[in-house]
Amino acid sequence: MQQKAQGKGQIAGTLFTMLLFLVFVLCALFTVLTGGKVYENISSRMADNYTGSVALQYIANKVRQSDQAGGLSVREIDGTSVLEMRQVLDGDEYLSWIYYYDGSIRELFTSADSGLGLSDGIGIMECEGLSFSQEGRLLRVETAGEGGGRLMLAIRSTEEDYE
Repeated sequence: MQQKAQGKGQIAGTLFTMLLFLVFVLCALFTVLTGGKVYENISSRMADNYTGSVALQYIANKVRQSDQAGGLSVREIDGTSVLEMRQVLDGDEYLSWIYYYDGSIRELFTSADSGLGLSDGIGIMECEGLSFSQEGRLLRVETAGEGGGRLMLAIRSTEEDYE
């Protein structure tokens, strides 16, 4: 009789150990799956923030480089908002345009009389939209989409400063 009880005790102990191991494996699996989802969400948010902030920082640096009298303006070309930066190099006038076209932010650097258009620009980065507006010395830049953002820049040099 004592052997039967001892055998049942061993079976119960083995079953308890196996059940405990199964619970441990299920907890580990759940932790890995949850961690994977968290990583995916963080990665997606970082990509969205990267797109929005890098685009705005890039445009802000371009504006700061071109901040001279008559060097910056916002234009509407073929229904597209374009940031135009003018500069004179070796006596010739050149334009840099930054704008949104065909799913990406683009930049076009060309001479003022080249005749190139919006489709000729080089893609900088993919984006869901970009718009510019200017009120006096205040330039407003907005990127659209999930990682979109807004930037307000004060233009320091204007034509009035040199009159």
